[in-house]
Amino acid sequence: MRSSRALRTRRSLTSLSLALASVCLAFTAAPGANAADGGEPKAAGKYVALGDSYAVAPGTGEYDNPDDPCRRGPSTYSRLWAQQHSSYAFVEASCSGATTAEVQSQQVPQLTADTTLATVQVGGNDVGFVEVLKNCILTADDKDCLAGVDAAKAAATSQLPGALANTYAAMRAKAPNAKVVVMGYPRLYTIGGSCGILGLSDAEREALNSAADTLAAVTSEQAKKAGFTYVDPRESFDPHTICSDNDTWVTSLEWSDLDESYHPNKAGHRDGYLPLLNGVTG
Repeated sequence: MRSSRALRTRRSLTSLSLALASVCLAFTAAPGANAADGGEPKAAGKYVALGDSYAVAPGTGEYDNPDDPCRRGPSTYSRLWAQQHSSYAFVEASCSGATTAEVQSQQVPQLTADTTLATVQVGGNDVGFVEVLKNCILTADDKDCLAGVDAAKAAATSQLPGALANTYAAMRAKAPNAKVVVMGYPRLYTIGGSCGILGLSDAEREALNSAADTLAAVTSEQAKKAGFTYVDPRESFDPHTICSDNDTWVTSLEWSDLDESYHPNKAGHRDGYLPLLNGVTG
């Protein structure tokens, strides 16, 4: 009897030990199960940034590789957003000089079905805005500058709507579930501000500002038609434009590197665009 009772006791203890071991294994195996699913915690979402020079680093003076024609760098609003939301996978497709056609052919393919957020900032190069700026800088005649601005505005109202509509449609087709945020362009100048008579005339500055307004009107309308969110930076940037008495968020003319001129600087990306983007994404 005693030996039989002892045997039953040992069996009971053995069974209890095995049960406890199974419970412990179940708890300790949980991380291993995640690793089997991919090794890393699943990303909260995927963010793809598309756009032109305003979406990358010209104006900030900081570049990953100064010889890379895309001119990407660490201080842009898309990079800063990605740093603040590190649980998101991030793809930077933006490239300096991009037109809507180049965004469609070279950047949109980087969108995928699992993209949850995309930003796009494009249109200025389609209407020749950079060349208009250079012309205004290099000519002493207001008439040449104003004529160039008028031509750019005409292109913006006649050609840009269709180009943007095609770009936005291509983005939606590649990323059907993404929240798409269309980033606008700021005005460049405070009229009658601290610049005085140096540089461009106020007539030229007003004309360039009006071009930004035309771009905003066209871009916001097409964004709305596509069901995208439009971010208008003009009100935020206005107190910090060139010739304002405050710290500026856009670069002025830099003769040594014209490509740096008239773009958001580090403060423009950090204090201008980033809060606006956070305001619509959380």
